[in-house]
Amino acid sequence: MENLLRPLIVVGGSVVLTLVIGWATDFLLRKADERHHETPLWGLLRRGRIPYMLVLFAALLRGSYDEADLLESRADGVGRALTLILIGSAAWLIIRIAAAIVETSYSRYASARAHRDPARVRRVRTQVTLIMRVVSAIVGVVAAASMLLTFPAFKAAGASLLASAGILGIVAGVAAQSTLSNMFAGFQIAFGDMVRIGDTVVVDGEWGTVEEITLTFLTVHTWDERRITMPVSYFTSKPFENWSRGSPQMTGIVFWHVDHSAPVEAMRDKLRDILRECPAWDGRAYNLSVTDTTPSTMQVRALVTAKDADDIWTVRVTVREQMMGWLADKHPYALPRVNTADAILPPSHHSNGHRSSPDGVPAQQRRYHGNHNSGRPER
Repeated sequence: MENLLRPLIVVGGSVVLTLVIGWATDFLLRKADERHHETPLWGLLRRGRIPYMLVLFAALLRGSYDEADLLESRADGVGRALTLILIGSAAWLIIRIAAAIVETSYSRYASARAHRDPARVRRVRTQVTLIMRVVSAIVGVVAAASMLLTFPAFKAAGASLLASAGILGIVAGVAAQSTLSNMFAGFQIAFGDMVRIGDTVVVDGEWGTVEEITLTFLTVHTWDERRITMPVSYFTSKPFENWSRGSPQMTGIVFWHVDHSAPVEAMRDKLRDILRECPAWDGRAYNLSVTDTTPSTMQVRALVTAKDADDIWTVRVTVREQMMGWLADKHPYALPRVNTADAILPPSHHSNGHRSSPDGVPAQQRRYHGNHNSGRPER
């Protein structure tokens, strides 16, 4: 009877005690979360209740297993299995606690500076993300090494592994040169403030937002819902555009090719009217100038401003579309046309001071031929 009750008491007592302690701890965390709404720490710590209960159960059962007299022939194997569970759940719990503390600290910092210094908030977010990945990797490696050391064969092989550590380090360094360079580049990006999560960048002609940064790769979410993944070493070795560095305010350019007779002053007034009706324009500045001419057209450039990259795109497409519609409706003669008139002859071919074409018809009459009603040269 004692042989039957002892295992039940040991195992059942470990389960009951684990459930009671786990419930009490979760109850206290829930009450603390209800009382302190200003911090998410207590709510985040509740995410670790599963590894916490595993640690409790494995520790209680491992400590009392020798008294249970259960599976005595396999006591070593069961004891080692409980030790492995204890190490793994402890590493899981440490990662959850560290994540809760780091996320709470970041949330407080972001809420205090989100409106004053959004670029700094994105930088801290990038650093926190990479730090958590490093902490998780270190805890995982230590936990895996601790698990391996519970096996006697690995203890015996420890001396030989240490003796060959120098050679293995050289071989691993050569084999993982690319990986190591990306890892160091990840640290350089995180703490060098080159690029941050949420920054708007242009990479190889692709415009998008930095969505994820790890120790080895970076993901850019493009405007057309694609995701470009590239090694972080790219950003430390090649030039790229970061539109979010410094002030997010931007100046955009819109070009038109119009006829030489286009009403430039009226276009300036129309640009002003378009911008006043465009919510994306920040009201800082605008300008319209003739920047170039060709034999058949002239180039008109408009400068507009907006508070960020998304709004500058909206302003540019709005100005381009509405200006072209206004020209087509109110000033169709200002649109580019193909010149079909004959060339004007040199003065040596003129007679009586009038320009004539080879067939005897004055060139000026030829240029206006067929357009007497419009009063414009035919082109």
